[in-house]
Formats: sequence, C-alpha cells, structure tokens
Amino acid sequence: MADQDIALMAHLFRRAGFGASRDDLEAYAAKGYEATVEELLNPETQPGVEEDLMLRYNQSFRESNQARDQQWLYRMVNEPRQLQEKMALFWHTILCGGNTKIDSGYEMHRMINMFREKGTGSFRDLLLDLSKNPGMIYYLDNSESHKTAVNENYGRELLELFSLGVGMDEQFNYSEDDVKACALAFTGWNIAPAYPPFPYGRSQWQFRFDPADHDDSVKTFLGETGRWNGDDIIDIICKQPGAARFIARHMYDFFVADEPPVPSWRQTPPRDMEAIKTLEKAYFDSGYNIKAMLRALLTSDFFKSEDVRFAKVKNPAEIVAGTLRLVGDHREIKPGLWEIAQECTYMGMNLMDPPTVEGWHTGYEWIDSGTLVERVNFASEYLGQTDLPGVQSLVNHLMALGESLSPAQFVEGSIDLVGTLNLTEDTRQALVAHAQEGGDLRHGTEADRAEFTRRAGEMFQMIASTSEFQFG
Repeated sequence: MADQDIALMAHLFRRAGFGASRDDLEAYAAKGYEATVEELLNPETQPGVEEDLMLRYNQSFRESNQARDQQWLYRMVNEPRQLQEKMALFWHTILCGGNTKIDSGYEMHRMINMFREKGTGSFRDLLLDLSKNPGMIYYLDNSESHKTAVNENYGRELLELFSLGVGMDEQFNYSEDDVKACALAFTGWNIAPAYPPFPYGRSQWQFRFDPADHDDSVKTFLGETGRWNGDDIIDIICKQPGAARFIARHMYDFFVADEPPVPSWRQTPPRDMEAIKTLEKAYFDSGYNIKAMLRALLTSDFFKSEDVRFAKVKNPAEIVAGTLRLVGDHREIKPGLWEIAQECTYMGMNLMDPPTVEGWHTGYEWIDSGTLVERVNFASEYLGQTDLPGVQSLVNHLMALGESLSPAQFVEGSIDLVGTLNLTEDTRQALVAHAQEGGDLRHGTEADRAEFTRRAGEMFQMIASTSEFQFG
C-alpha cells in the first residue's frame, strides 16, 4: 500500500474526525478514499455509540453540568460516526451557547444533539431549530424580547455571528435597521413556563410561540418588505450571498487551513478564493445543504493538497480525543474520563461553555506559554504508556519494519506511525541524534524487545513534544 495513500487517509481523519489508529488507516486506504468519504458523509450506515449504555454506567450524565463534557469526550473518542461528531463540534464553535448562563447540563446536551442530528442537513432547518432551541432563546435573551419591549440580542447575533457575518468583499451584509427588523420578527418566540423543579428535579424546557406577544407589523429586512415572522427572516437570510460566504469560510477554516480571525473577514479576502467559490456553489446548487458542501470540500483537490496538510493548529478537543484514539485508552466505559475532559479546559476550550457568544479564537491563538505546556504534557504522557493497546500496536508496527532498525529508520518509522507528521529537517536530525545514543534497535530476544519498547515509548513522547505535533 502506497505511503501517500496512508498519508492522505490520515489527513482526512484528522480533519473529518478525531484521528484513527494505524490499523484503521490501512483498512480505510484499502477501501479507497472516495468510498471512505461517502461512509463519513452517511453516518446512518454505521452503528453509533449507545447512549443508554453510557447513562447506565454513569447516572451523572443525565443532569450534571460538569459530566456532560465528559460524555461528549467519550463520544469523540469512541463514536464510529466521526464526521457527525466533528460537525457537532464545528457548529458548537459557531452557533455558540454556554452553560455558565444556561446552567443546565441537559439543555446543553440537547443543543449539541441538535448539531449532531441536523449538522449536515439544510442550513435553513438548522437555523430554524436553533431559533426554537430553548437554551439559545434563554442564552441570547429572546425570552426577554416582547413586541412592547424588544431585546435585539438574538436578532443581532443571528446576523453577525450565526449566518451572515458583518460583511464580505469590503461591503456590509446588513444594517442596524435590519437588526431591528430581525429582532421584531422573533418577538413571541419564547420558552413555555417550566414546572417547579421540586420534588422531581428540573423539567425539560419547551419552545412556545406566543402570537399575542409577536410584532406582526410590516417590516423591511435585507431589502424585502412584508409581515415577517422568524421563519421568513431565516428564508431571506439563506438566500443571501453573504450566508454562502459565511459558511464556506467557516468550513474552510475548520477543515482545511486556518483563516484570519472572523471579525476581519469583511476586509480580508479568503486564503483560497477558488475553494470558497466551490463551496458557495455547492451551497446554492443543493438548496443550502451542508452535506453537499462537505462532499465538495472533502473530495476537492484543495483539501487533498499537501500544501494544507498540517496547516491548522489542533484545537484542544482534537488534541485530547485524538490522543486517546491513538493510544487506545478509554475505548470502554471506566473511571477517569472526567479528569481527562478537564484537560480541554486547561488548554483553553471549556466544552459546552465558550467564553462568549463569539466562541473561541482559534489557530495560533490556541497556544500560549501555559496551554502549550498542557498540550505537550498530555500527549507525551499518554504516548509514553507502552502498556496501552494503541501504543503497543505502534510498537508492533515498528518491529515489523525489520529485525534491526538503524536510528534513522527508527525515527522515520516512529514519525510515520504517530501521525505521518511533517517534521522539519532540524527536528528530524535532533530526534535521530538522540536515537543514535542508543544505537541500532533489535527485538530478537525478550530483553531486546523490552528495550525496543522502552525506546519506542520514549521516542513517541519526544515526537509529541515537538511543535509540529500541535498541527493537524
């Protein structure tokens, strides 16, 4: 099997999932790239994680705010439907709601599950469900918006952060009058009064439309005039070129290569305008279908290009979940995952609780002197545990390269197995120089195998400590 096939498959699973073991990469490469993409795009063809099993073993998942991010991390590590789970994370970084205000693990779970179920369908349907999501209604104060006292918070963020963005090609996508009209259209979209929490605990929030509290006056929004309701507003938004550009740039930034910060998009052109145009065309040709955009992206030459491999800084969820997938830990339900889930927070990404509705600042902003230490320590600690099944598999693959490995062969094999990484020549030479101190590696005797395993674990740790390991 050609090395480039493995490298391309590793790239696909770093971006469209949370990574894959070497054995899985070889199996998918044998299946073929196009077939693998279709499998990722159609998660219903694969069995999913059994949530009832998780709940049976860990009852705290049902309500606890803190346990919900643990539950989500378990899915990232174990979900066969990798792209579906990655899309849930994608939308969570854009359509942001946070648990600090919502204060309900269950409502946050419902929001993430909405992204999981609707994240590859119609963008219109996703925005409509988001606008009716009780957690989001509360988070962005639409529960406080009435026709006699309008709160513009949701109307503004729907336009600025959720669908259009401030502008494109140095032009603005909407005006203050559009914000006001949008906010008026969503009056009456509220939460039904909840049952008292005692003695049985909190009840599930429910969306309720109150026609008596809805402003039914004539409104002009983005150049169209009528008695618009929230549904109409979303229909008008989805027709805009700005909506296609907004989703296309976010998808390119998340799946292909780091883009400039979102606030600068009005005046900063995309890194690859032709790629953006390809995605915009898929958006309109498919009737706003996200799966069609993903298919266009994942099968494109710009995605497969070696120029964009390792052109993204991994976000903390990718570091943590990807490392656990690689080493084969927590592939079953057992204690200890809650502490690991906190590693995402220590690295700057408190899952289900973004710092603001703007979400996280990504790319190089993931890394500072504190978070880098956390990222390096976490990955190197796990890759050095040679008793873990995934690390054992990596060692076995190294041994299969030959009865005797020179330091250079040992280093190249390790780099390839840890993730087909694109290390600089200086980094490679530093690793080889370290390996040369121990001489050639053999595994003919039990003592040789023990030493081989020890040195392999040490080398995996050193690779995890390189700056290149932070890119995916």
